[in-house]
Amino acid sequence: MSRLNRVTDKGAGLVRRWLGVLRDDLLTARADPLPPSVWLRWVPHGFVCLAAVGILLGDLNQLQGDGKLGPGHSLLVAVGQCGAIVLALRRPVPALWLSLTATLAGAVLLRRMLMAGQIDGFPWPWPTWGIVAHLLVLLLLALRVPTRVSVEALAVTALLTYVLQGLWGAWNYSSTGQTAVVLFAVAVVLGTALRGRREARAELGRQTTLTAEERARRTLLEERGRIARELHDVVAHHMSVISIQAQVAPHLVRDPSDELKENLAGIRQNAVEALTELRRVLDVLRSEHPAPGERADVPDTSRHAPQPTLDRLDSLVENTRAAGLTVTTEITGERRPLPPGVELSAYRIVQEALSNVLRHAPGATAHVALAYDPRGLRVEVVDTGPTREAPPSAGAGHGLLGMRERAVMLGGRLTAGPWSGRGYKVDAYLPAPSPHASAPSPQDGTA
Repeated sequence: MSRLNRVTDKGAGLVRRWLGVLRDDLLTARADPLPPSVWLRWVPHGFVCLAAVGILLGDLNQLQGDGKLGPGHSLLVAVGQCGAIVLALRRPVPALWLSLTATLAGAVLLRRMLMAGQIDGFPWPWPTWGIVAHLLVLLLLALRVPTRVSVEALAVTALLTYVLQGLWGAWNYSSTGQTAVVLFAVAVVLGTALRGRREARAELGRQTTLTAEERARRTLLEERGRIARELHDVVAHHMSVISIQAQVAPHLVRDPSDELKENLAGIRQNAVEALTELRRVLDVLRSEHPAPGERADVPDTSRHAPQPTLDRLDSLVENTRAAGLTVTTEITGERRPLPPGVELSAYRIVQEALSNVLRHAPGATAHVALAYDPRGLRVEVVDTGPTREAPPSAGAGHGLLGMRERAVMLGGRLTAGPWSGRGYKVDAYLPAPSPHASAPSPQDGTA
């Protein structure tokens, strides 16, 4: 008995849960508007409303003519069935119940006429226009609700049809129950398929957006890692100089005191330790983000080469000319040594801009302009535009991003875009105040 009671309780629990799901799915008045079409916007909504008006007129004609119902009853049934179509555009579940209620009322009224012999051969329990109206309601419902709810709606419709035609019945009528249920099932399947297709397209769009964002984020991190590796090299160089100077300093002073020797030894020790940590961090950066075309686990002596500065600009320009690009240079202002980070970033911006001209503007000429002022350095690279179609580029498309990162990292700004018709212009300003700077920083351009 205890086992039987457990089975009974388990079955009762399943029934309660199933009824709870049905209540939540079908006994709700929540709004679920039909979204506008991608290409046609609100045109489908207008077609649905026009179809509802046409079905209303046809339903009234059928109920009053062949069904011999009074104008009041005919209008009540027709308005209920066609009003459900319009309601389904916003509240599909209440529209289902409105359509079923109107159909039930019509079936009861028509059955009385059939049983009295006043009409003969009338389609019952679903009049022709009632089938069309309920088809649209189920289709609009299946377009927006989960598949489970659509199946439940179809089951409720089939149950009502079975009760009316199979259990209750009538005389002298043309049976439409089986045909109606088959058509309703087709409408539910079609609506579910269209809804699945729409959701799949939306999910694909979301995934495409996420992929593009992830690719942009990864590109940004790679560029920042590359810039950080170069700047680590610059910092490591300065730490090495500090260590050497601290080691040599005691020999430049006659009879240095023990306190001075101790302090200089401490400076040298701290510099050596800092240099060791910097090299360790640099090895991590290089192993996580190796440069394109190189392997992180293979030693490369070029990794330890000194980072370039603007002193090597002439060599860069000559190499670019050797590659077939006509380049002119112009330097204005009082030339002075700049911080290593500014020198390196300016060199890399010119290098990347000229590389872009070679790749994307065959036949163009380029002009490189450096303008020194008390507040910093302005770098400008312009080209005249391609004279022929550019071949496919094997580049990763990170050039502009890297240039902007360099400028922003130094507190500067960079703009890049079309210039003088078909040409292109890269304009960057890198702050590097001189010890006696007093002039305001130029404000043209945006980061």
